[in-house]
Order: sequence, then C-alpha cells, then structure tokens
Amino acid sequence: MRTVYEQELKDLTAQVKDVSVTVGLDSRCHIDLSGIVEEVKAQYDAIAARSLEEAEAYSRSQLEERAARSAEFGNSLQSSRCEIADLNVRIQKLRSQIVSVKSHCLKLEENIKVAEEQGELAFQDAKDKMAQLENALQKAKQDMARQLREYQDLMNTKLALDIEIATYHKLMEGEESRMDLPSATVVSTVKSGCRTSKSTRPETQDRDTSGVGDRGPKGIT
Repeated sequence: MRTVYEQELKDLTAQVKDVSVTVGLDSRCHIDLSGIVEEVKAQYDAIAARSLEEAEAYSRSQLEERAARSAEFGNSLQSSRCEIADLNVRIQKLRSQIVSVKSHCLKLEENIKVAEEQGELAFQDAKDKMAQLENALQKAKQDMARQLREYQDLMNTKLALDIEIATYHKLMEGEESRMDLPSATVVSTVKSGCRTSKSTRPETQDRDTSGVGDRGPKGIT
C-alpha cells in the first residue's frame, strides 16, 4: 500500500508539474493568494485522499483475491500432496508386487527348466522302453511262430500216431477174432483124431501150423 501510495503521489506530482498556470494580475483588484493556495491544497488533499482510498480499496481487493488464490492454491497443494502420498503408497505396493512377480517368474522358469529336463529324460526312457517292448514283441512273435510250428508238428505227429494207433487197434481186433476161430477147429480136430489114424494128424497139424503162419505175418504187417 505504501508503494502504491508513493507511486500515485509521484504521478500526481508529475501531473501538477506539467500543469501550467497563467495568472493575470490586475493592479486594480486584490487577489487573495492564501485562499487560492488553501483551496488548491484542499483539492490536492481531497484528490490524494481519494487516490489513497482507491489505492487501499484496490490493494484490499488484490489482497483478498490473492488470499483466495492462496487458499485455492493451498487446497490444491494439499490435495496434490494427498495424491502424491497415495501415488507413493501405490508405487511402493507396485514395487513389492513387481519383486514378488519377478521371484515367481524366476521360480516358474526354474520349474519349467526342470520339467523340460525331466520330460526329456522321461521321453528318452519311454523311447528306450518302447524299443525294448518292440524287441520283446518281435521276440514274442518269433517265439509264438516257433511254438506254433512246433504245435503244428506235434499235432501232425499226434494225428499220425492216432491213425497208427487206430490201425493197430483194428488189426488187433481182427487178430483176436481170427484167434478165436482156430481154437474151435483144434477142438474139433482133437475130437475127430481119436477116431482117425495117426497118419491124418500130421496133415491137420500142418494145416493148422500153416494157418497160424499165415495169420502171423498178417498180424505183424
């Protein structure tokens, strides 16, 4: 306010200096210079007082405006500080989350690497086992084919043996039936031998012997 007042006082002084006053003196009339000076002084004081009031009013309005702006700036600054504090808290949380995520990513990368290594080992092991199983399957197929051939040979042998056994069985049945017939002939020959002479017995015996001989080779065949 003092600065404004001094500036206005300087402006008024400059204006007063620039004002040129021409006073015409008449020797016939008496001029009251003291009254004029008092009047000018009163006008100057009135102008100075009005200027002072205007300067004070302007200064008060500027101060009020600046105070309002300062209050607004203070509120804005306070809200900005609160926002900055919240942002700092969020930044700290985000940093901690980033550190946690990084550590989790490192663990996941390690787990992935271990899983890849285990997968490679498991794949190689499975591949080896598959090769072994293929070899075992091939060997089993070969063994099965060999056993099938042996079984076929055994079946053929069994069939041949069954045929031979059946043949011998039939031959034995025929031989038994033939052996039953000569016994009756011998009995009849013995009964008739008591009545016949000794010369007839050798013939009968020869016939019987020849009959047995005939049956023998046939039975053996």
